[in-house]
Amino acid sequence: SGQKVCYGAFKRSCYKLAYFQDLSRRVGFQEARQACEMDGGALLSLESEAEQQLIESMLQNLTKSGSGISDGDFWIGLWRSGDGLATSSLCPDLYQWADGSISPFRNWYTDEPSCGSEACVVMYHQPTANPGLGGPYLYQWNDDRCNMKH
Repeated sequence: SGQKVCYGAFKRSCYKLAYFQDLSRRVGFQEARQACEMDGGALLSLESEAEQQLIESMLQNLTKSGSGISDGDFWIGLWRSGDGLATSSLCPDLYQWADGSISPFRNWYTDEPSCGSEACVVMYHQPTANPGLGGPYLYQWNDDRCNMKH
């Protein structure tokens, strides 16, 4: 369920990507968060452009490895509470990192977050999708319903 890769340069030096070709093995946000915590880690907080680029290169390496990776977004550790404000202009400021990081770095896709009933965040990974107004659905972030399976 993913191979751990370690680097020295970042505050959290080890990362683990979990990608499931089999749709039945994909999980909702809370299940993904619990799986990371049971593994001694946390859902990913992306705290800088450099860290974002590192993860993108890891995903590109995974794709090149011939593992048959196809469309499938990845949960990251960004989510929003405070449903009462979900439709207000405050909504984008309500997102927080599950591990307590206070990093303001964001990499939203155009017109995201859309808020409303979508409160948990994925990193897009849809290489076969036709590009939208914000370009390919690759690596930018989108808020999604927390019970979706990724």
